[in-house]
This record gives sequence, structure tokens and C-alpha cells, in this order.
Amino acid sequence: MKRKKIRRVLLALLLLAALAFWHSNCTLSVEHYDFSSPTLPQGWDGGKIVHLSDLHGKEFGKDNARLLRAVESAAPDLIVITGDIADAQSGLEFAPALLQGLAAIAPTYYVSGNHEWAAGLITQLRTLLEDAGVVWLYNEYVPLQRGGDTIVLAGADDPNGTTTQSDTEAMAAQLRAEYGEVFWMLLAHRNNLFSQYYCRLGADLTLSGHGHGGIWRLPFTDGLISPLREWFPSWTDGFYTCDAGDCGGSPVFVSRGLGNSPRVPRLFNPPEVAVLTLHSTP
Repeated sequence: MKRKKIRRVLLALLLLAALAFWHSNCTLSVEHYDFSSPTLPQGWDGGKIVHLSDLHGKEFGKDNARLLRAVESAAPDLIVITGDIADAQSGLEFAPALLQGLAAIAPTYYVSGNHEWAAGLITQLRTLLEDAGVVWLYNEYVPLQRGGDTIVLAGADDPNGTTTQSDTEAMAAQLRAEYGEVFWMLLAHRNNLFSQYYCRLGADLTLSGHGHGGIWRLPFTDGLISPLREWFPSWTDGFYTCDAGDCGGSPVFVSRGLGNSPRVPRLFNPPEVAVLTLHSTP
């Protein structure tokens, strides 16, 4: 009798573990965030951004139908993808349906991640982005209009490519020279480079990914293990502010991402569709 109880407990624990892994890897968590800034023009008050990152080729339903429905339901003004949409294991067969579906919902902008470059997928991906009408911000910037007001969206290409820090610095300097004190956002894949580098470019808000939410998350932690197999990484989920003296308290938002690190599944860290609402404050 005692053995039967032990077997039942073990079976229950196995079922709970299987459910936790399924929920952590196959569900979609639509998370809503608010960002306020006195430099945001009034026309952009209430503007919505859907932030996607680190898909790594994962599909949520046929042709990513579940993911597209979640994005559409948010009614975004724009969609941003902060890299690692694919990797060597996933290839790009899934990408046309997803990219076309996103671009049909709202203007969509992309910056590269380390995996697209490492896997040699960039040339093919560039064609797919262009065919779908998705804009690759390759150390470039674009003005965005809403309610008669302009903000600027810029993208830093990933260091795995041909870009250098001086290229990104030159882009930021050119942006300031052309638009002055305009509110601007930076898309930059690597969260772990923000406090070292991206925070000093002067963006009003930076959007990043790369950290996968810490892959495994436990209560009261900022992630348990990074994609680089580092324990207790920080800057993995939500808003952070750089407190370095020469960056002026620059803020960053880090997405938990959607897909998996190639060898480590997610745990207590469901795939995230991040919806950011912008607010203009006096």
C-alpha cells in the first residue's frame, strides 16, 4: 500500500512537471506595460507598441496563427522585432507567413540578433523582410507619425554582423543632428550590452531581448540562468534604468522572448508578447 502511494505521488509530480514545461514553452503570455516620458509628444500619448523577440523559429499554431492573433488583438501602432527570429536549427521556412502576417497588422520593424548572423541566414532573411514589407533598421532610423507629432525609431545592428560601435554612434549623432531633441527609441538585440554601451547613445527608451527572461525563472529572481549559462543574470524582464553616471539614467525594456535557447527549454517563463503603451507626462 505504501509503495502505491509513493508511485501515485511520483506520478502526480511528473504530471505537474510536464504541465509546467508545457505551459512554459507552448503558451503565449500577453503582458501589458506602460512607459511615461515628459519628452513624448502629445500625439503619441496612448500609442501602442508590440515588442517581439527571440522567436528562434518557434511556431505557435500553423503559420504562427496564435501569435498573429495575439498581436492583432493588441491593436498596435507599430510592431518591433528585436532579433533572433531564427537560428541554425530552425531555418527560415516559417518566416514568410509570420512576417507577412505581422506587416498586415501594423508597420513592422526589425533589428538583427546574434543567431541570424551566426547561422548565415541574413542574406535570405533580408529578401524575406523586403518581400513582406518589414523594415530592417540596419544602423538606421525612421520618423514615425501619430496625431500630428513625430518620434524617431532607430535600430542598432547586432555586433555579430559587420557593424561596429562607431557605426551605431555615428547613426545616433546623425539622428540628433537631423531631429534635435526629438523623442527617439532604439532597438538593440543584446540586453547585456545596454549598461556597457547602448545606454550612452541618448535614446529615450531602448528595447532589447537576448536574455530569454533568464530561461528558468523562480520567485523573487530576475532569471536563474542566461543563454550564456551564467547563473542569476539580471536585465532579463521588463524595465530597467542604467545608473552609470555618464548615461543620464537611460531606460531599457527587455522582453522575455518567445522561443528557446537551442539546448535549454524554458521553465516558469512563458513566451511573451509584450505590449507597451506610451504616455506623455507634463
